[in-house]
Amino acid sequence: MLAKLMQAYVDLKSLNELEGAIDTLIPGVRFYRACQGSPRQPFIYRPGIVVMGQGYKEIHLGSETVRYGAGNYLVLGVPLPLECEAFAENSLPIMSLFIDVDSKLLHELVNRLAEQNFQSDGYAKAHSTCGRGIKSEHINSKFDDSIQRLLSALHDDTEAVVLGPNIVEEIVYRVLTGENSHVLFDLARHDGHYARIAKVLSLMHVNYSQTITVEGLAEHANMSLSGFHRAFRQVTTETPLQYLKKVRLSKAKELIVSQGLRANDAAMQVGYLSPSQFSREFKRHFNATPSSLLN
Repeated sequence: MLAKLMQAYVDLKSLNELEGAIDTLIPGVRFYRACQGSPRQPFIYRPGIVVMGQGYKEIHLGSETVRYGAGNYLVLGVPLPLECEAFAENSLPIMSLFIDVDSKLLHELVNRLAEQNFQSDGYAKAHSTCGRGIKSEHINSKFDDSIQRLLSALHDDTEAVVLGPNIVEEIVYRVLTGENSHVLFDLARHDGHYARIAKVLSLMHVNYSQTITVEGLAEHANMSLSGFHRAFRQVTTETPLQYLKKVRLSKAKELIVSQGLRANDAAMQVGYLSPSQFSREFKRHFNATPSSLLN
């Protein structure tokens, strides 16, 4: 049913030639479509909820592989540098929805659940040690109903604008009461390691072009250096400097592809002092030279 609703949206909005993601009229909701799959390549996933309608993807994070497709949704608590493969099935396009999780809305829902003494396995996990910031879960009937209403609202511009935000709130609630709710619950715990690392990752994504030290990041998280290192790797599988390098390289790739910048200019804008080092690390990471992206 989700695939049919997504295809109907494509037909209504004349998106049959779309290759990539576009914003919808509902704030924080984006629609993705691609005719073909894509090979395994480095990518930084944004935090949020991804709902697949057609096709499937495999995400590789360290030694872990997460597969999700039609009938699944993915919950991401923090921006993660990973490798992703996309697969079309039966010659049909890949289609999905991406839903941002607003921090203010998240905290309001968590507080309301706490007032109701809400308990679940996912809630209990929020009080354990921090773990990976990415989880895949099967779509249950209630979540499916919410997504169908969101897609139906997108078929009517007025409904999308007026009703869309309320449906998004319901979807976040469904995630918070689902099996992997701890991914979002942990974000709302200001004193938890997961929330502290999430705060640091947000800082890194804003200030990636500036001089960043591990000591400064640990101080920002109000953690000891050893504790910060340990928690950072638990959440991202990377060291802070490895993570920063991948963020810078991904941002540079965006500048080269979207703005046509030369490699040296892109390197300077993302914080590299040595153009030669940038070129070596770019080729090693993306298995392509910066100049090849402009061809």
